[in-house]
Amino acid sequence: MLKLYEYSPSGNCYKIRLLLTQLNIPFARRERDILKGETRTPEFLIKNPNGRIPVLEIEAGEFLFESNAIMFYLSEGTEFFPSDKFERAQVMQWLFFEQYSHEPFIATSRFWYLTGKAEEYKEALQQKQAPGYAALGVMEQHLANHAFFVGDRYTIADIGLFAYTHVADEGGFDLTRFPAIQTWSDRVKSQPGYISIQQ
Repeated sequence: MLKLYEYSPSGNCYKIRLLLTQLNIPFARRERDILKGETRTPEFLIKNPNGRIPVLEIEAGEFLFESNAIMFYLSEGTEFFPSDKFERAQVMQWLFFEQYSHEPFIATSRFWYLTGKAEEYKEALQQKQAPGYAALGVMEQHLANHAFFVGDRYTIADIGLFAYTHVADEGGFDLTRFPAIQTWSDRVKSQPGYISIQQ
């Protein structure tokens, strides 16, 4: 059975739980508390030398890390990853966008709020507002004319962007300014096998 090493509040870990559940693939959860340094132990660094979660153990001694790489691995050959070459590239395009233009601002802000460090990082949080809202603006513009991000059907591009977007308010971002994102979020939540980030 697959083993998912994760920190449950993490959106990056939630991506994998959501996809595995929607693919109906059984997996075992292995919680690692990043606040206690549990991903920096020698034992864990064998699984991921970068010391981060999520990590998917495919079989004994075979590990994958980086959330979007894990989603690619799991979704290939399924309805969650297109067979068309251009659409496949579009999925990857949005996943790169998520990691470089979205996650560093929205996810990091949320983490500081959830861990009670908002006051300590007050200036940094303010600096993350403009690029975070810019990323949401790019998404809003696309979703104004599309039901989903690629091929007008639900793919790992949606899972990747949904994970931190739907909880962006926990990082100080006002999602009421983005009606297309809100409609898309509801659409994602209506997909078969959907689970919440708390599950």
